[in-house]
Amino acid sequence: MDVTTLTIKQAKKDLKDKKYSSVELTKSYLDRIKQIDKKINAFITVTEDEALVMAKTADEKLSKGNDLPLLGIPIGLKDAFLTKDIRTTAGSKVLENYIPQYDATTVKKLKSAGAVLVGKLNMDAWAHGSSGENSDFGPTKNPYDTQYVAGGSSSGPAAAIASDMCLATSGTDTGGSIRLPASFCNAVGLKPTYGRVSRYGIVAMGSSLDSIGHFTKTVEDNALILQVTAGSDTYDGTTPSVAVPDYGNDIPKGVKGLKIGVPEEYFIEGLDPKVNEVTQSALSELEKQGATLVPVSLPHTKYAIAVYYIITPAEVSSNLARYDGIRYGNSRETFGDEAKRRIMLGTFVLSAGYYDAYYNKAMQVRTLLKRDFDKAFERVDVMIAPVSPTLPFKLGERTQDPLSMYLSDIFTVTSNLTGNPGLSVPAGFVNGLPVGIQIIGPHFSEDLLFRVGYAYEQKNPLYKMRPKL
Repeated sequence: MDVTTLTIKQAKKDLKDKKYSSVELTKSYLDRIKQIDKKINAFITVTEDEALVMAKTADEKLSKGNDLPLLGIPIGLKDAFLTKDIRTTAGSKVLENYIPQYDATTVKKLKSAGAVLVGKLNMDAWAHGSSGENSDFGPTKNPYDTQYVAGGSSSGPAAAIASDMCLATSGTDTGGSIRLPASFCNAVGLKPTYGRVSRYGIVAMGSSLDSIGHFTKTVEDNALILQVTAGSDTYDGTTPSVAVPDYGNDIPKGVKGLKIGVPEEYFIEGLDPKVNEVTQSALSELEKQGATLVPVSLPHTKYAIAVYYIITPAEVSSNLARYDGIRYGNSRETFGDEAKRRIMLGTFVLSAGYYDAYYNKAMQVRTLLKRDFDKAFERVDVMIAPVSPTLPFKLGERTQDPLSMYLSDIFTVTSNLTGNPGLSVPAGFVNGLPVGIQIIGPHFSEDLLFRVGYAYEQKNPLYKMRPKL
């Protein structure tokens, strides 16, 4: 069976029509993982036995006419999601042998929807990184050119979708960790509104910034997954009781009459001209379809990366304090360079005498960034900007220069600081490497982001451009 052309929508129809069983579908993906993953390194753990048991259960339910939203669909999870009785490493050797005793809320919801888990996916250790190169299990490679990075920190989830090793994957986004790899790997990647999806049972990085989202080939598939995972959770106090709409409902409505903001601060010196070209062409396409482009300004954007690299290390240093080798963690293994760097930075900005100068000041500027966004959304429905200032870069190119690595996230961190949702959608290729655009919306406007992304995707179905592996 050729799994390379499948979307969730198509696979669901085929399973219903009994073209193949979930066991056959799952075996096809497991075979593909065996053939392809040695080139890509997207998986840390392949859960073959568990997947086949889940697929068999799905087939029994299908034969009884059961219609769960993801019944029999093979998926993968970033290795930060706790999975009961299945190893969870967070990409770090410190947790190399950690077997959780319960499932994260998102995992529970995906399982209840009938999904089949084929494995746990590679990531920068503790989700610290923009390239996937900080994993203690080796870097994930870009399926479109294996000399290049897949983006981080959710490198495995993006690469697994791009190389057709499963039909959907889940990841985390604290400063761009879903949108950046989605852009680099020609996948659709959603960072939802902060609190839209429960963080319970997910290895924390920066607790006030972590968002849980998903990668798929198409916008419609992404809406389908969010439908399953969104909603409040008594185990996570940051999930508000805001009703979950039917995300598929408005998808086909098109963009006619919508106002799309173009934030001037995202089109600056340092933006690769080719990336700019792809973004401008996407904006023109949406304008052709009846949207109005409106220039907007987000004046405090220039402070966002500095604010992010004060707040995030502060939260990282307190979140990693529990891995002391006594209760959690392998005491023989130590944190990698990037984790140590963030722990030291974070401990410094929280220390007596520096707390007000750095952390408090950063929190005040964070409020100003949020106000910029709120003001812009009084005038426009969504905003569109590049995801990354550059094309995917070569493996090893930035590993010795942490500052240039941090700047990979310059266009994505603001949405994490303000809690706004962002959807990365494939927009083009430059020299064979993928480029995405991000659609940013007001809080809880994921349905609107899907609508805009879908309108663009209909004219440019770039997910059909599969890598030659």
